[in-house]
Amino acid sequence: METRELICIGCPLGCPLRVEVNDALEVLSVSGNTCKRGEEYGKREVTAPTRTVTSTVRVLGGKAPVIPVRTATDIPKEKIFDCMEEIRKAAIAAPVKIGDIVIENVAGTGVNLIASKAVGREE
Repeated sequence: METRELICIGCPLGCPLRVEVNDALEVLSVSGNTCKRGEEYGKREVTAPTRTVTSTVRVLGGKAPVIPVRTATDIPKEKIFDCMEEIRKAAIAAPVKIGDIVIENVAGTGVNLIASKAVGREE
């Protein structure tokens, strides 16, 4: 049995969590949380951690040289570097609207990379 200590990010309280897992990484218990979200976060973080990725992508012919982007939902933590490699190679032509898909199925995650800001064409 192993105990992992985490800080919950499920709400602004930031509760200190203790997650006990067996040798097969099955969650036995979660303690320290003050809400249900903390328990869910602790279980998920130990068994299948995910993150939202944010970055920038080059804009071709736009009023700004880059546009902020993010994954539409969380992706598996182990896919972050693959995602960033695709982002590094990407470019999008202006105009771009908020929510436009910049990369479909980024890094084979099934999650789209979307624009977080609008950028018009260069005049």
